[in-house]
Amino acid sequence: MSAIELVVFDIGGTTMVDNGQVPRAFEEVVQRHGIPMSPDEIARWRGASKREAVAYFVRRHYGSDDAQNAARMAQIYGDFKDHLRGTFKREGVQAIAGARATLDWLHARGIRCTLTSGFDRDIVQLILEALGWDAQVIDATVAGDEVRQGRPAPYMIHRSMEACGVLAVQAVANVGDTVLDMEAGRNAGVALNVAVLSGAHKRDRLAQSPHTHIFDSVADLPGIIPAA
Repeated sequence: MSAIELVVFDIGGTTMVDNGQVPRAFEEVVQRHGIPMSPDEIARWRGASKREAVAYFVRRHYGSDDAQNAARMAQIYGDFKDHLRGTFKREGVQAIAGARATLDWLHARGIRCTLTSGFDRDIVQLILEALGWDAQVIDATVAGDEVRQGRPAPYMIHRSMEACGVLAVQAVANVGDTVLDMEAGRNAGVALNVAVLSGAHKRDRLAQSPHTHIFDSVADLPGIIPAA
């Protein structure tokens, strides 16, 4: 295997503690707008673009061709962001134990680190500020509204490579806590596709995803990363 030059991390459940804030906010807001959903449906959309998830539920409920859908999507997504922003401010944001140490370990060996998320840029910035992570900690971030399509599309990984000047997918590791994270890594063609058990999906579900490793958390990552 080629030396790893870049590690692409998901945020929620991978580098940030998942206290259920995001799915709870999403479910509350969407159902407040009269759109029902099941726990299985919510689980399937973990790790996906939240804007795309809103679009899915609106179209499923009202039909794909309803003329009011665009306005509904904009309203629901705006309400979701406001709800989540308030939740983060009240409850705080906490890094996964060992996440910062892993990022520092990688940087000390010349390996770049990026964060990707299904959140829009303003929510990503809110999280970064709450964590106190700046350009000294993270080389680049890619938000869900900055690519044409969210996971399982590989575009956030490819955008991370572009931001860091990494040319070969064989020099990239992808780390996430959901099946969609792993599918995005497979679609990008990364060398290492690492699932972690600190977030949304449990071992039995992740074991069926296209992974190379399953670890308890990102704290275990240094054990398999060869230096560049």
